[in-house]
Amino acid sequence: MFSSLPFGYMFLSVMGIGTLLSVSSIHWLSIWAGLEINLIGFLPMLVYQKSVSESQSAVKYFIIQALGSSFLIFGSLMVFNMSFTWDMFSKLCNPSIMGFIMLISGLCIKLGLFPFHYWLPSVMAGLPWVSCLLLATWQKFAPLFLVLCLLELSESYMMAFIFCIISMGSTLIGGLGGMNQTQVRALLAYSSISHLGWMMFALLHSEWTMKMYLVIYVLISVSLFMSLWYSDSGSMKNMNNLKNSSTSQLTIMLLLLSLGGLPPLLGFVSKWLVIVASTTGPWSIVIFVLILGSLMSLFYYLSLFFLLFLSSLKKYGLNQLEANNSFVVAINILNITGGLLILMVGLLSSM
Repeated sequence: MFSSLPFGYMFLSVMGIGTLLSVSSIHWLSIWAGLEINLIGFLPMLVYQKSVSESQSAVKYFIIQALGSSFLIFGSLMVFNMSFTWDMFSKLCNPSIMGFIMLISGLCIKLGLFPFHYWLPSVMAGLPWVSCLLLATWQKFAPLFLVLCLLELSESYMMAFIFCIISMGSTLIGGLGGMNQTQVRALLAYSSISHLGWMMFALLHSEWTMKMYLVIYVLISVSLFMSLWYSDSGSMKNMNNLKNSSTSQLTIMLLLLSLGGLPPLLGFVSKWLVIVASTTGPWSIVIFVLILGSLMSLFYYLSLFFLLFLSSLKKYGLNQLEANNSFVVAINILNITGGLLILMVGLLSSM
């Protein structure tokens, strides 16, 4: 990626500085400025190959992020209009629930959460693997932590209800959208929407649970996107092309199953932590909807796994399915033993 873009590392640094500025600020004007700096650094990396699909995705992403920033500015003005300051933790004002709804709407637009999820699959479908990885991981950090700050500012039943609706809708959209997808990038976009729904629900119970979920999701996503980039260098657009890929397809499918939350893989641990943290409250209906959405995603991943596994076994034989690459073996060990290890630690600590 960076070999064809001379200033790639500079743009990556600008993007990181913008995210750090947003996360470390308590003033809404500097938070907005950090998000815009992040956008300025990320947009040139979307169009480094100058293809038509990348240009379309970059334009869509710019318009959506500008819309989210306008919601953020308008909501901050509504919340803090009585204090004559944009300080996030100002005690002089009586914040309105409508202002918080506007702020949450702006952050949900930037994250691609329900009901503003429509842009993420179309944008990710036209991007290369490295840009998809940055969009699915690093670009989620600042808005997620800003949502956490909003929850600390207004701990009301209305806010909890809004968060539950967003989390349930995102998980169901992620499951239903993935059922009808044939593009790998769009499928991963719907998976990102589903996982963001789980993170939003985890915010209501434990900040540590949300951060743990985010770390596990980023770890699996980095391994999956790097495996896809390593195995096919970006030409893998449809599911049918996976049949002709290299021997690392088994690792790719295991990572997809881990992303869906199949036990005992690593992705199951994060969902298990959220369920354990939320069982003490009246959240049974929300947990049921979240599990239902994850089961829909897992059903699609399992059907795809058996289809590809049996077709490759019939065509090439068992020897072609052996992972003869150390990178492939390391990822398999990480997913299986990592999930088992964390589960054992959790069970021992609860005894």
